Amino acid sequence: MMGDGKPRKKMTAEAAKLRLEALCAQSEQCSMDLRQKLYRWEISASDSEKILKHLTDLRFVDDARFAVAYCRDKCRFNHWGKIKIAYGLRSKHISSQHIQEALNAIDEDEYLQILENVVRVKAKSIKDVDTYEGRTKLFRHVASRGFEIDLISDIIKNRDRWL
Repeated sequence: MMGDGKPRKKMTAEAAKLRLEALCAQSEQCSMDLRQKLYRWEISASDSEKILKHLTDLRFVDDARFAVAYCRDKCRFNHWGKIKIAYGLRSKHISSQHIQEALNAIDEDEYLQILENVVRVKAKSIKDVDTYEGRTKLFRHVASRGFEIDLISDIIKNRDRWL
């Protein structure tokens, strides 16, 4: 039922295929997200598999390409570290191989620049970064963004680089 009390018209497999083609043409999608949409639209399992095969064959959906775009966007725009990005990709059932290739595609200089910026911004909001409590608060915040512990330690130890 829709919000106005009228029954919802069931979507056909052809309509679902066209809708997903349009969606994939606009932005990168992963096969799991598309599979979930088809399930919500009550498309049968056999029709769903045919639609996904069609989308994959025509390269509307490609999990490897999705993984690279996801990594790039989460790093640049959300300022996530590689650990958090990998976790997000695993939650979307992306293969370990695709995840590793996508993480390797992240520009290392840009990644370190983002890490330094995250540290710099958080350090401004901490009363005294020179105390044990201040450094711990800073470290925890940056670790929660998914950055690697050894990189965080190096950045915090070498304050002159990011001040």
